[in-house]
Amino acid sequence: MLEKEKLQKIRKSEDNWEKETVQEALAKFKERQEAFSYKSDDFLLDRIYTPLALRNLDYERDIGFPGEYPFTRGVQPTMYRGKLWTMRQYAGFGTAEESNRRYKYLLEKGQTGLSVAFDLPTQIGYDSDDPFAEGEVGRVGVAIDSLADMEVLFKDIPLDKVSTSMTINAPAAILLAMYIVMAEKQGVRIEQLRGTIQNDILKEYAARGTYIFPPKPSMRLITNIFEYCSRNMPKWNSISVSGYHIREAGATAVQELAFTIANGIAYVEAAIKAGMDVDDFAGRISFFFNAHNDLLEEVAKFRAARKIWAKIMRERFEAKNPRSWKLRFHTQTAGSTLTAQQPDNNIVRVTIQTLAAVFGGTQSLHTNSRDEALALPSEESARLALRTQQIVAYESGITEIVDPLAGSYYIERLTLEIEERVNAYIKKIDAMGGAVRAIENGYIQKEIADSAYTYQKEIEAGKRIVVGVNKFQEEEETTMEGLLRVDPAVGEEQVKRLLKLKESRDNVAVQNKLADLRKAAQGEENLMPYILEAVRLYATEGEICNVLREVFGKYRPVEIL
Repeated sequence: MLEKEKLQKIRKSEDNWEKETVQEALAKFKERQEAFSYKSDDFLLDRIYTPLALRNLDYERDIGFPGEYPFTRGVQPTMYRGKLWTMRQYAGFGTAEESNRRYKYLLEKGQTGLSVAFDLPTQIGYDSDDPFAEGEVGRVGVAIDSLADMEVLFKDIPLDKVSTSMTINAPAAILLAMYIVMAEKQGVRIEQLRGTIQNDILKEYAARGTYIFPPKPSMRLITNIFEYCSRNMPKWNSISVSGYHIREAGATAVQELAFTIANGIAYVEAAIKAGMDVDDFAGRISFFFNAHNDLLEEVAKFRAARKIWAKIMRERFEAKNPRSWKLRFHTQTAGSTLTAQQPDNNIVRVTIQTLAAVFGGTQSLHTNSRDEALALPSEESARLALRTQQIVAYESGITEIVDPLAGSYYIERLTLEIEERVNAYIKKIDAMGGAVRAIENGYIQKEIADSAYTYQKEIEAGKRIVVGVNKFQEEEETTMEGLLRVDPAVGEEQVKRLLKLKESRDNVAVQNKLADLRKAAQGEENLMPYILEAVRLYATEGEICNVLREVFGKYRPVEIL
């Protein structure tokens, strides 16, 4: 960025600074450690960063302007000066009625979008009356067995004004169908619906575990959703490619980005192979990233993500529409960093992570609550987490400038460094045959497991400090009042409602629609219309998934050593 002669002068000045000023300081005060690095990614950090770190950087090629390729500085020209990010709080527990009350409470407090957490039986395609669901109904999210539950969950919530994000993957087509039919019953047209389904099965195989079917039929369902949404739901994001859970499983920042983008490539390839034009669906692909405590590494990660994806879409897939080049993402603060010890410290952690997401240019944000290492968030904790976003948005001043950290020698150097390391991973995964093959042979799972093991060893050895856990501990155990507990009777009540539904519906018509779905699944048709028809008659999620299990089979995970 600077002339060669000027860079040489800076280098000479830096050498003199190191020999004289720094050495004089070190004689009085030694540095805390011999070498500083990002422990997660083994970046060796220089003491300072100068224009020398950016000697090969070209502003227009590598950074550019907000709203223009390669989108390093943001996907919108004015970013938060024009519109703040969507403020969401991931919520759902117990029954649909209880979750509906929480949604209304959060909207009343200023939340601008909903984010639905489903219980484990719902996530893996079992009804609440299934033996596999016993003890888990409504525990870590809301139990949704049928359209009837979805109708209660969103009762009196204006779906033409509020966007909804649903963290659902293997049965995503079914929950999307329920949402569509429920909205129709409210009088909201399908083309008005705004939101996202996660619909990212590859990261389930690699890092999370709520899978049902093997990869091939799972990818079919995903491309079926792409096709249906591209034709009928212009405001709906048909997938949220998730790095969040990859990071929560123990991946580093670079691995989170690399494996997520590799999965994104696999979804684009699958859709093109199914006969879709890239510009018909790419503009509705969104991403979901984690925000950890290392503020500057996270900011650089988000900036690098936009640049990498833009290049892949324009150069590799030859997308013509600039909208297809834009990486839009939701961020959630890092649940894995929250501690049960001294839980009020989590407020500080979440604030740092919120700043990272906003400095990084997120389009949507969920802030975790201080008590989440102990229980589901209480109303008070959820409100405080939302207030954290609102204070950053309206009081910090950082939303008044687009990409305010751009131009920092360190941020720009780190953005380039992350880009290079991510591209090296993607090249390696491509050589294996892509993300699906890399998951099938256990490569991605092993990389994550190794990083998680290293992370834990560093904490136990004291090389990585976690305040309140391995340093600055309190002798007395911290207790919190008002923790949210799910009543064990929730499961029993949900089963009663489900049995009543099955008695009152037209079961012959339901079985006929399930038979139609079974036949279509055995062929190559798009399954969304068949799932919609079954849902309209109140076929349950478990019944629909059981039909697909019969045809597709169940996934068996790869063992890694």
